[in-house]
Amino acid sequence: MVKIKESHIKIFGASHPGIAGKKNEDRYKVHAFFTGGDGQTPSVIGVLCDGIGGHRAGEVAAEMGVSIITDQVIAGDVDTPLETLRQAILRANQAIYEASQKGVSRNGMGTTCACAWVIGDRLYTANLGDSRIYLLREGHLVQLTTDHTWIQEAIDAGLLAARENGEHPNAHVIRRYLGSKKSPEPDFRLWFFAGETEADALSNQGLALEPGDQILLCSDGLTDLVSDEKIRSTMLETGADALPNTLIKMANRKGGHDNTTVVLLEVPGNESSKARKPGKRRLLIGCLSAFVVMALLTLALFVGIRWRRDILESDPTPAIEIQATLPPLDETVTLAFTLEDTATPINETPQEIKPTVATRTPWPTNTLTE
Repeated sequence: MVKIKESHIKIFGASHPGIAGKKNEDRYKVHAFFTGGDGQTPSVIGVLCDGIGGHRAGEVAAEMGVSIITDQVIAGDVDTPLETLRQAILRANQAIYEASQKGVSRNGMGTTCACAWVIGDRLYTANLGDSRIYLLREGHLVQLTTDHTWIQEAIDAGLLAARENGEHPNAHVIRRYLGSKKSPEPDFRLWFFAGETEADALSNQGLALEPGDQILLCSDGLTDLVSDEKIRSTMLETGADALPNTLIKMANRKGGHDNTTVVLLEVPGNESSKARKPGKRRLLIGCLSAFVVMALLTLALFVGIRWRRDILESDPTPAIEIQATLPPLDETVTLAFTLEDTATPINETPQEIKPTVATRTPWPTNTLTE
């Protein structure tokens, strides 16, 4: 492992305790380094942990989680990223559980975790609990992870409607977390396309990132209060450097009853540093359309002037004098004219341009609307 002074992925993050008077039990850590056999592959590991509400020393568990997972990934095998993430998560779980048994003040402490590991231009994810990972690509916001909560299991089983998510008393009962006596199974499903099976989601690991992609890690302090659609529109309208604090302020304006943490990993691209606002996009399209119309009008005017000039400057056809001989009064003359159209119409058939590679459109999963 070789440390990097400047990451190939842009990194932004912020955390806030909220306005309800709670201490901040959220922690996050992002580390950039070179890895691979030649030591030249740029890599970024981002980890976000949210100390489970109601458990003692949640901030201690969260701090242990981000530190141990990050250190284990840096020292792990880049050729088997999912196994490296698995071992890092299991190591953190064991350490947190053992620490919880050494004092009454830490008894039962635990934490969620969301991990995003970018190796070169490939994304690998793992999660436990209800801290989430999203991907924004070409205006589409996709929730890559699944919440490990009682209520999400009830929704998946068809026992509860998604709209009842925030109203149920078991809304925040966590099913998987770091610090449990029994080792939890890290979730490596990466949901990207609509209608996927679990096998499909697993095969999405190593997702190829594109210029301008934004990977968002956040705690439930954000997603409890701000809908996916509002997160999406804010990401489109806000510069990356200001986004974490902007989303946190939105959660606080809606009550801020919990800690809120937002981490953004952004792939550099033409529009990566500052997302283009929809209004500017419409303005650009309007300007381009006006330019095309003006160009066509100019071309038509030029063709018309050229045609008129050719008509005026061309030599006139000389008159032919015909000596008419009138027939006798008792004869009838029939004049027959045959009109032939000498201009052949040109049948121009537009060519159909077919894409060489089929493109599937990602679609959000588990999306809540306001």
